[in-house]
Amino acid sequence: MNNTLIVIIGPTAIGKTSLSIALAKHFDCEILSADSRQFYKEMSIGTAAPSPDELSQATHHFIQHKSIRDAYTVGDFEKDALEKLDTLFSNNKYAILVGGSGLYVDAVTKGLDTFPEVDPEIREKLQKEYENSGIESLQHKLKALDPKYYDKVDLQNTHRVMRALEVCLTSGKPYSSFLTAPKKDRPFNIIKIGITADRKVIYDRINLRADIMVKEGLLEEVKNLHKHKSLNALNTVGYKEIFTYLDGNWDLGFAISEIKKNTRRFAKRQLTWFKKDSEIEWFDYKQDVQAIIDHINKKSP
Repeated sequence: MNNTLIVIIGPTAIGKTSLSIALAKHFDCEILSADSRQFYKEMSIGTAAPSPDELSQATHHFIQHKSIRDAYTVGDFEKDALEKLDTLFSNNKYAILVGGSGLYVDAVTKGLDTFPEVDPEIREKLQKEYENSGIESLQHKLKALDPKYYDKVDLQNTHRVMRALEVCLTSGKPYSSFLTAPKKDRPFNIIKIGITADRKVIYDRINLRADIMVKEGLLEEVKNLHKHKSLNALNTVGYKEIFTYLDGNWDLGFAISEIKKNTRRFAKRQLTWFKKDSEIEWFDYKQDVQAIIDHINKKSP
């Protein structure tokens, strides 16, 4: 237990990438991304993946290592991340996990509940239903099969809704009945650092980032992915709004405003998730990095 995983979390656009790089340089360690949108190599601009310059400043893992066509679950990530940490800790007492995907952070730090193996035919049928009838059809099905989970899940998150239905239909039991596992012990210390700001600051940073994405070529990136828009990986903020524009249903200005609005809503959900974790030590986004380093040193064995 001499090794320490430094976890950097917070809402989108708050500055987690720059902080993680600064800490990686100080502790001479490597970074694991827990941002599930940044796993896919076809999605760079719309996910605000680290730039080539940022990637060159510290060794990163789980950045654009998968294709949107690959099936890659949070369980797969948990397994891969723990294996990578085992390797990294053989050479360094520190490693950094950074991201805004709460479920993926929890998978590494707390462990996942155990679910039954999903029948591939069920997964395929649900995917076709989504392509043919949209998310509303899946939402109605989930409400009938597991009203408890229906009341708490983000119903616009196709991946979460579909995952719950896969388990319901495979097991014949509600997905919520499997959400009972206690926190798993990890063979390393965990120090959680949260970065936040006043809501107006967060929202202003989100709006600015969206404008920057458009200037950097978001529209062209999404155009190249339009034929794949039914894939689950692309049912995410920044892509689905531009798909709607490309389909002729919105004008571009409105699509960009919807990206900003939906990203703000996403950030609010991120903060709600993270605020439930009493282990997180929160710092203002303008906090001097040395103060965070001092906190980590104080908490480290």
